[in-house]
Amino acid sequence: MKRNAIQELINWKSSEERKPMVLKGARQVGKTWLMKEFGQNYYGSFVYFNFDEEDELKSIFETNKNPHRIIDLLSMIAGKKIHPSETLIIFDEIQECPEALNTLKYFKEKANDYHVIAAGSLLGMLLAKPKSYPVGMINLLDIFPLTFDEFLNATDPALYAYYECIQKNQAIEEIFHNRLLEAYNYYLIIGGMPECVVSWIKYKDPTKISQIQHELIEVYENDFSKHNGKVNSGRILMVFRSIVAQLGKPNEKFMYGAVREGGRARDFEEAIEWLVSAGMLNRVYNVSKMEHPLSAFDKLDQFKLFVFDTGLLKHMAGIDNSAILLKTDYQFKGPLTENYILQQFHGQFTVEPRYFSDKNSEIDFVLQYGTEIIPIETKGGEDKSAPSFKKYIANHHPEHALRFSKRGYRKDGYITNLPLYLARKTKELL
Repeated sequence: MKRNAIQELINWKSSEERKPMVLKGARQVGKTWLMKEFGQNYYGSFVYFNFDEEDELKSIFETNKNPHRIIDLLSMIAGKKIHPSETLIIFDEIQECPEALNTLKYFKEKANDYHVIAAGSLLGMLLAKPKSYPVGMINLLDIFPLTFDEFLNATDPALYAYYECIQKNQAIEEIFHNRLLEAYNYYLIIGGMPECVVSWIKYKDPTKISQIQHELIEVYENDFSKHNGKVNSGRILMVFRSIVAQLGKPNEKFMYGAVREGGRARDFEEAIEWLVSAGMLNRVYNVSKMEHPLSAFDKLDQFKLFVFDTGLLKHMAGIDNSAILLKTDYQFKGPLTENYILQQFHGQFTVEPRYFSDKNSEIDFVLQYGTEIIPIETKGGEDKSAPSFKKYIANHHPEHALRFSKRGYRKDGYITNLPLYLARKTKELL
């Protein structure tokens, strides 16, 4: 599979400002595969060390701070010479060895000609231990599940070639529009977890996908229960399990009382923070004004929480595949569509998306693009009604106003309608 992050790693390799690289992201999003693939294709060789599987590795980092000494010892363990800039050194599950994470700063200071890349699941846990976190001495790269374009490239390369060439204001022929919409529907069901995508390519069996998603959620929930930091693991689990019900409410706003009757911010704030840091949930704040800079108008006590992978959310909500494939309207269509849009926005814009909601109106997403503010409406079908969205446009005449839906790519007055499958190309098409 081709992952967009490979390009970022290629840029990192050739950068004069290169520091040891740490990949962050939830478990099973493909960090290990990415590091090995990168090492295999862009270096003479690579050496791979896993702190979860090889417990005795930890002693090297507990007793040594000199990176050259560490390299000598690692060479002996790997059974091959580690060459500066020619051998990629991979540390996996680095969260299991805080000393190794801390050592990265010595690589930066004293041995930066060695290329080191590390990954850890739920690195959010480590953020709570500043002693072991080499702030300013590492590069960070967030790894997410496959986005729609990566999914399309993996499952239908010919259609992806067409998708890649779509340009601003281009008419999309109906045959391609329909095929891309079908691929979008499949993406809602399968999502972007690499294991699910590989299974789909191999077996085309939805039962297998559902089984994998079920097991992944179990793995994550077990991770929460093993977490023994200062955040209560039971509360982390309660917040995670409340997400479907939270998004199923009319305004989707997160309510502490919906996690547990009488629940308050102080009971669950830290659990939410932990899940967001760990890359499991995406948080979107409500803003009091749709003005630049958006972050100045965040209402920190009003937000929505979405799941990091749309396929997993679909599974958690128990939506039947037929509801997605047969053009029916179902209760959870709006939240699922918004979750998908948010997942595709990752990394496109420097400022995270927000939403706007007051007594009189609601705008699904608000984007900041340079100094420009862009209102966004998302529709799971072909419906065009959006009174708040249209009222905002009439009053403010924004340069861009985007509606994502299953309709074709066209401009309706001030509104640009983008088919849902083009969400990943939003910035490119502005």
